[in-house]
Amino acid sequence: MTTRAGGCSAGPYASMNLGEFVGDDPAAVAHNRARLAEQIGARAVFLQQVHGVRVVHVTAQDAWPGSATLHQADACVTAEPGLACVVQAADCLPVLFAAARGVAVGAAHAGWRGLAGGVLEQTLQAVCAAGRCQPAEVSAWLGACIGPDDFEVGADVLHAFGAPAVPGQSAPHFKAGAADRWWADLARLARQRLTQSGVKVVSGGTWPTHGSRFFSFRRDRGLTGRMGAAIWIRG
Repeated sequence: MTTRAGGCSAGPYASMNLGEFVGDDPAAVAHNRARLAEQIGARAVFLQQVHGVRVVHVTAQDAWPGSATLHQADACVTAEPGLACVVQAADCLPVLFAAARGVAVGAAHAGWRGLAGGVLEQTLQAVCAAGRCQPAEVSAWLGACIGPDDFEVGADVLHAFGAPAVPGQSAPHFKAGAADRWWADLARLARQRLTQSGVKVVSGGTWPTHGSRFFSFRRDRGLTGRMGAAIWIRG
């Protein structure tokens, strides 16, 4: 996973912004994406993320640059070596999946809407199908996301996860705040869903985006860049 350092973007996007359509100079974004591909030694597939649950199976034809189609989805899966599945984030949780023996990989963008809607379960199912394996044979890694002390939410978020929303009372992975507000632990909610789906190995999820190392949509009030989390099968 990238941080905000190491690119050429300026201003609120400084410096390794990988996100298009966020207000940054397109030439700077192209430079940063090319640098990412060079550093990892793989062609990268980017998505048009919409906070949904759609998963796409990608091939070399989908790689940036030159792809004729920008998939509108929040997760992608591949079994092709040398092709990196990339998701972008700036508080939302990126989750990377790897089937045993490296036969298939996947990446998911999990904001609270996608997480509650099942984007991780859908991605896991797609990785298992591509790798002809079971969930217990898949490892998951959680990237940097908004931390549990920074993610203030309302009752609608608790309802989306089937949790009771009683003002002043905490719920699993939701700490009670002032009035009818709670503090949500996005990484723990993701771990719970992954383990319930049969994933045995889940790591990461300990880096909060609110500090200066990462882009943060909430901290910067929407004017910010995007990090990238990538996974690929070595060619």
